[in-house]
Amino acid sequence: MFRIGLIVNPVAGLGGSVALKGSDGVETTAQALKLGAVPKATERVRQALQVLHPYRDQVQFFTGAGGLGEDALRSEGFAAEVVYTPSESTTTPADTRALAEQLTDRHQVDLLLFAGGDGTARDVCSVCPEQQPVLGIPAGVKIHSGVYAISPTAAGKVVEQLLSGKLTSVLQADVMDIDEEAFRAGRVRARRYGEMLVPAELRYVQAVKMGGRESDELVLADIAADVIENMDDNRLYVMGSGSTVAAVMDELGLDNTLLGVDVVRNGQLLAADVTASQLEQLLDEHAEHGAELVVTVIGGQGHIFGRGNQQLSPAVIRRIGKDNIRVVATKAKLNELGQRPLLVDTGDVELDQSLSGLIRVTTGYRDEVLVRIDSP
Repeated sequence: MFRIGLIVNPVAGLGGSVALKGSDGVETTAQALKLGAVPKATERVRQALQVLHPYRDQVQFFTGAGGLGEDALRSEGFAAEVVYTPSESTTTPADTRALAEQLTDRHQVDLLLFAGGDGTARDVCSVCPEQQPVLGIPAGVKIHSGVYAISPTAAGKVVEQLLSGKLTSVLQADVMDIDEEAFRAGRVRARRYGEMLVPAELRYVQAVKMGGRESDELVLADIAADVIENMDDNRLYVMGSGSTVAAVMDELGLDNTLLGVDVVRNGQLLAADVTASQLEQLLDEHAEHGAELVVTVIGGQGHIFGRGNQQLSPAVIRRIGKDNIRVVATKAKLNELGQRPLLVDTGDVELDQSLSGLIRVTTGYRDEVLVRIDSP
């Protein structure tokens, strides 16, 4: 099941129709309602959900009570698990933040959908882990942030693309907001509050030849550059088998075991062609600074675990943790799968299920796509 968290700011957009230039703050909300503003956020969310009707049996929604998301989901016939109930009938930014924390921390959703404006995006950004994919459904007055779809229906289409297994790029988008008081006085004071990881339409931009075909040599060099740029000298890097990982080792100037697993630390080869037990020992010895696992996809099959890399045992994978697994692959290799998911077959059913869901795959320099993982 594809796990989606939904947050609706039920008062988003109230200030627009009554010329209040925004809806931030309890006082502004009360004033907007007094002037006759009608809440429309739930209706905007329903427009996005209507696109997903054919996928009801593939999604599991987690949300807040009533206007925080439950109402929109129930009205469109989606089952929902309510994980948060506000203490007051009128919700506040604190409720948005509390629900976002519940969804991303405790329930670990594959995608966090939220409906609102720039103020809602700020609230979500303030508590959302940087690796959490999110997508905004535009429902507010101010939509300056790059984390929103161009329309509610477009948001539904992006989710549909994920559910149907199509390659979906992800990028870090800015969360922006303006000072509403200054805006009401005719002055625009914009400020950047951070960035969040959002899905975007797949674009073949980087390292391509004429005709849109990827150059393997250039793409592998770009993937290697991205991995190396993000390496921490103190961490262990467990380098899996395969030619894509080998390209990273070549860029580091290190010997590589093409059909084995090597361990790198501080830019140096710490251990070559290691066994599962050796890996467990090394991970325990260097547990203080943590570890990252770099693996690639078996072309044509889609396996990332359980085919030719059994050194990466369930015990090893658990020590490293799902959030520290980096999958690297060219878009050409991913497209060869024909929209089939990546596969994990570790021999541990519980672990396989925990690894299932969306994962970011590095496909170039600062270029990633979201891909689904399934267990056989």
